[in-house]
Amino acid sequence: MEPNSRKRSTLIRPGDGLVIAFFVPVVIMIIIFIQRGIFPFGEESFLRTDMYHQYAPFFSEFQHKLRTGGSLLYSWDVGMGVNFAALYAYYLASPLNWLVILCPKAYIIEFMTGMIVVKIGLSGLSFAWYLRKHCHTETAAVGYFGIFYALSGYMAAYSWNIMWLDCIILFPLIVLGLERLVKDENGFFYCITLGLSILSNYYISIMTCLFMVLYFIALLMLEKPGPIKKYVMACVRFGLFSLIAGGLAALVLLPEVAVLKSTASGNMNFPKTLTSYFPIFDMLARHIGNVETETGLDHWPNIYCGVAVFLFFLLYLACKKISAKEKTVYCGLLLLFFASFSVNALNFIWHGLHYPNSLPCRQSFIYIFLMLFVCFRAFQYLRDIPRRHVAAAFWGSVCFVILAEKLVEQEHFHFAVYYVAILFLAAYTGLIYLYKKRRRELAAFLALALVAVEAAVNTTVTSVTTTSREAYTRDNKEVQALMEKLEPAEDFYRVEKKTRKTKNDGAWMNFPSVSLFSSTANADLTKFFKRMGCEASTNAYSITGSTPLVDSLLSVRYALYSEYIPNTDLVNYIQESGGTYLYENLYTLPLGFVLPYDLADNWQYQMENPAEVQNDLCLLLGTDDVLVPVETEVSGSGCTFTADMAGEYYVYIQNKKVKNVKASLPSGEKNFSNVDRGYLLEMGNLSEGSRITLTPGESGETLTAAVYRFSPRAMIQVYDRLSQSPLHLDSWRDTKLTGTVTAAESGTLFLSIPYDEGWTITIDGQPAEGEKILEAFLSVPVEAGTHEISLIYMPGGLIPGVVISGASAAVLVLLWIVKRRRPSQAGV
Repeated sequence: MEPNSRKRSTLIRPGDGLVIAFFVPVVIMIIIFIQRGIFPFGEESFLRTDMYHQYAPFFSEFQHKLRTGGSLLYSWDVGMGVNFAALYAYYLASPLNWLVILCPKAYIIEFMTGMIVVKIGLSGLSFAWYLRKHCHTETAAVGYFGIFYALSGYMAAYSWNIMWLDCIILFPLIVLGLERLVKDENGFFYCITLGLSILSNYYISIMTCLFMVLYFIALLMLEKPGPIKKYVMACVRFGLFSLIAGGLAALVLLPEVAVLKSTASGNMNFPKTLTSYFPIFDMLARHIGNVETETGLDHWPNIYCGVAVFLFFLLYLACKKISAKEKTVYCGLLLLFFASFSVNALNFIWHGLHYPNSLPCRQSFIYIFLMLFVCFRAFQYLRDIPRRHVAAAFWGSVCFVILAEKLVEQEHFHFAVYYVAILFLAAYTGLIYLYKKRRRELAAFLALALVAVEAAVNTTVTSVTTTSREAYTRDNKEVQALMEKLEPAEDFYRVEKKTRKTKNDGAWMNFPSVSLFSSTANADLTKFFKRMGCEASTNAYSITGSTPLVDSLLSVRYALYSEYIPNTDLVNYIQESGGTYLYENLYTLPLGFVLPYDLADNWQYQMENPAEVQNDLCLLLGTDDVLVPVETEVSGSGCTFTADMAGEYYVYIQNKKVKNVKASLPSGEKNFSNVDRGYLLEMGNLSEGSRITLTPGESGETLTAAVYRFSPRAMIQVYDRLSQSPLHLDSWRDTKLTGTVTAAESGTLFLSIPYDEGWTITIDGQPAEGEKILEAFLSVPVEAGTHEISLIYMPGGLIPGVVISGASAAVLVLLWIVKRRRPSQAGV
């Protein structure tokens, strides 16, 4: 096991370290999946949080485009229409994801799950390989440290973030590449691996790039003193190869940058005051195993990587064969990360000048890398470390755990974790003594077993939550069968599921939709949805709370229900498939229609009450109000109303402190959540005389509400006014729409397409300037008469990005050729 030993173990050979680092985490994950009953070992799935709501739908849409030849530049199946190139850059850019084209449609969830398991194994492999190369060792123990890198607290918390994992795999390789750049004056490996990381996921790569700057300075400090020229040339190489790495990824990076300006993350308000979230001692305590991971809004880092780090870190500090300079540099880096976890300004910087919305300390994988590396450095000199140092390290670690039990008050810590930690510390100490007694083959085998058990127990206790696979896929075949009946369509349409699993059901089942949950969500569109009474939050908007008027404005022609409903004046049944019912909204406006020039300016769409916003549009159009007020009565802390006539009813909660509402309906109780977002609560169709009681979910709060009945007659009047000059599409594809519009008089062609500078519009063959209308949508002025309209989409930044990536690749090849021809000279 010692670094320079030539003795071959009969139990674990030195070369087995890389095999151990890959296969042990993979086997552990498979065993946990079997225990959890994850398909095909049961009917559960590893769809967790955003993987459930975002990643699976986006993978489905990606596969659909690859298989059908759809464009990777734009998609109508996600949130009214989105820049798919930007969505791809954020969620799907890993080159390994292209393998999804080989996966049967029904097993996309399993494809993602399998990729996560493989990437976890590759993470352990890459870290073990780094230790071998950096430390010039063949010991199999690199595999033990690789296991803890692959199954760390970071992975326990965030392994379901499949788009981050490529960066975790590549990080040790990038570090090794930077070390070669400084020591061997060869920056090619660094450049290629960093470029691939940025290409795979630019967001986590921001943190990698920040650390590379710090680590480059650290490497210069660790180098033997030399002439100034040496440092200048190192800086030149670092800057040059870092720029080329960024340039290689420009084809996905620049389109993403263009879109981020329009998202909720676009505003960067640097904190004005410095604050600390928690003390260093409490953060250190999170090295204790089996501690519940933090994925919410608290800021706790997930830094577990084996309790043996308590021992080995103390041995590292005490080891006389490790220079004081090295200890100072690496301990300084570790301390900097502790500060970045706790200090708000540093936290803001590490996350790309933005506070993360949950999932805290996303840079903690770098800290884990550093901690495991310094512990391995102590392990290298374990044979030379006195036994008294081992004893002191053990008792020091035990004392820390005992103090943690006394002082740490986090709810994540169960009392049992402290006892388990002490047991593992004792076991590791015993193995160290066995190793020092020259029973190294046996110690190596027992150490592998102990490491595997500890990592498996921690992952089992703190990770791999599941959801029902059957529930997620229950109506997929029925929905797809109904959607196939609609294609190809003569004119543009959107579809919404009334009973959704996610806000991205359109992407999951590949039909043009309205709702969206994505970090690339358009912030202006989110505001519009909220103003119209639909549910919306920071990175999401949906059709929940929508009235028939909103459906019509957004070209929602079809609706999918999980139960049969009678036909109304506005909705007509079409057909069903296996318990899923397809209906048509009879008065749906087309994708585009001509408005008077001044309508958008005069519409008071920024009022707080969305019912008043919709009625103000009716006022401008000269129609009756679509939402008719209904009297309410105070009933304790809630309110009651009686349906004055049969129809569809909506409620607007005026008290913003109320977050949950229970409605007692004739069909039974119905609960509404996130009511403080200000959306209209849909009571459904009520018969005349129905008496409804609304009560708040929060004790001590009084519910104040405005109740409205929707008027079909007024809706038809609005439709008749707005549909007089419609856009008739001849064809509509992902990135191109063509059609004709006949304007009775000059006005503005309103398009229910989210505003995006990537759209190029021509009218009668002549370029026209697209404008933003209602702060969210695309529009263009048109003169009276009949016009040919064409819209073509090209993501902003894509063409420059392709040019920069091509030029960067050419420069890198040229530098490689130059270096090959001058092998005897130091250079780039």
